[in-house]
Amino acid sequence: MPRPFRFGVSFIDPAPADEWRAKCRRAEELGYDVILVPDHLGMPAPFPALVAAAGATERPRLGTFVLNAGFWNPALLAREVATTDALTGGRLELGLGTGYVQAEHDAAGLPFGSPRARVDHLQRTVEELGRLLDSQVPLMLGGNGERMLGLAAEHADIAAFTGASLVPGSTEGKLVPMAGADFAARLARYKELAAGREEPAELNLLIQMVAVTDDRAAAVAPLVERVPDATVEQALELPILLVGTLEQITAQVLAQRDTYGFTYLTVLEPYMEAFAPVVAELGGK
Repeated sequence: MPRPFRFGVSFIDPAPADEWRAKCRRAEELGYDVILVPDHLGMPAPFPALVAAAGATERPRLGTFVLNAGFWNPALLAREVATTDALTGGRLELGLGTGYVQAEHDAAGLPFGSPRARVDHLQRTVEELGRLLDSQVPLMLGGNGERMLGLAAEHADIAAFTGASLVPGSTEGKLVPMAGADFAARLARYKELAAGREEPAELNLLIQMVAVTDDRAAAVAPLVERVPDATVEQALELPILLVGTLEQITAQVLAQRDTYGFTYLTVLEPYMEAFAPVVAELGGK
């Protein structure tokens, strides 16, 4: 029997206190299971934003999506995690990644490091959090590389996939969708690495676009124009794009659970309302 669906929304826009609380309450009203905050300069600071979200809501879990481990000292992060989990009534879910935007590290005066160095730091962070925290919060790890997939297979309660990869040489964190075959191969490799787990991890997918429309081709055309050699047909097959009528989108979400095992979907803030009917239809099922 498949794991029931959970749905999250990632709030990326800073807001004054009243507006922030209002949109958190709206997410709860719409049935979202998790309110999430990323870890990018120019976006809300994750931990105070989640504490404020807890004060405005009762039911949703609260998560980082995901913290840039390179911004954090493990011992200080453990303090933030323990305090935030306490102040949110135990609703915290901790998402961690290596970070991928060099320009943010430059702006913060922090070293960016090689891919190997960033994964090394993330691994140390995960291990130190396990040692320092008295009680463990659910851990999400996300990434596409071999070592990241291995870390997720070993440590993560939630394994997260973006279905996108960094444009080579980009310091601004520009991403492009992965080809469908490449995405499937990365997911298959994760499952191979995680085959020996006693309890399978929950699989999370970040949805990059939700478009409720009768004209699917027109909706994805602007995206296709930005991706070399992409076709409309290929774009419409990507798991990270939910495009079509509500019935088509709902069917796609169900099919992706059957095909890939994704039961925890996250949409970005601009798509919260558009995706809400699917949340209402499939939440908890």
